[in-house]
Amino acid sequence: MIPALALENITCTFVSRDDRSQRYTALKDTTLVAAEGEFVCVVGPTGCGKSTLLNVAAGLLQPSSGSVKIGGEPLIGINPRAGYLFQAEALMPWRSALDNVIVGLEFRGVARAEAVERGNDWLQRVGLTGFGSRYPHQLSGGMRKRVSLAQTFILNPQILLMDEPFSALDVQTRQLMENELLDLWSAERKSVVFITHDLEEAIALSDRVVVLSAGPETHPIGEYRIDLERPRDVSEIRLTPHFLELHAQIWHTMKEEVLKGYVQQQR
Repeated sequence: MIPALALENITCTFVSRDDRSQRYTALKDTTLVAAEGEFVCVVGPTGCGKSTLLNVAAGLLQPSSGSVKIGGEPLIGINPRAGYLFQAEALMPWRSALDNVIVGLEFRGVARAEAVERGNDWLQRVGLTGFGSRYPHQLSGGMRKRVSLAQTFILNPQILLMDEPFSALDVQTRQLMENELLDLWSAERKSVVFITHDLEEAIALSDRVVVLSAGPETHPIGEYRIDLERPRDVSEIRLTPHFLELHAQIWHTMKEEVLKGYVQQQR
């Protein structure tokens, strides 16, 4: 089968603006593939280039070498089949929750009445019925993430690119949002590439975990099939023996790279 997303032998080298002889290679010969409907988590040390990889998949960054294919076709420019959920808040503070959800539809020229109907439907699906008139500052962190999810899903992307979207939330809210995401994903079956530094989160959510090395010249050093049963409750699945086995196996691969990344950050 043709994968939904294929990053093949991606290298990203950045040149200093002040001294062009200084170069930094964030990614080196990195390959990442996501099948149709597959949930892939990418883990690695802080600063290893995970977000760079996601930006390449979104078409926001042109790699120095390698190829990006979407549904078997070369990607040119911004990826039109992808929705991107950022780590930082991306809601417009002057727009209500409903107006934030439908902003993408408005940019696409959808009539206001239709956009509002679809927006209210998605607010209901993410548990925010009755909150459409609230502004972001009137919503909790978890509610704002629900608005962001609705804002992304309403555009019906074939691929979801998610850059540590729940990292700023408290533990309880984070687990609620992870379950919310799994419910939406189970219903829609999008292809997901989810970036996280949290190995437990990666195992609880995904079909497959890809481990990246510490930078520079980050590259995959391990790939693990997560054969835990679905549907999953992320808080309960963490207590099962097989989850603990998978965690120990993957952490054995990650540990040295995390220590390398920590040392590099101290320099």
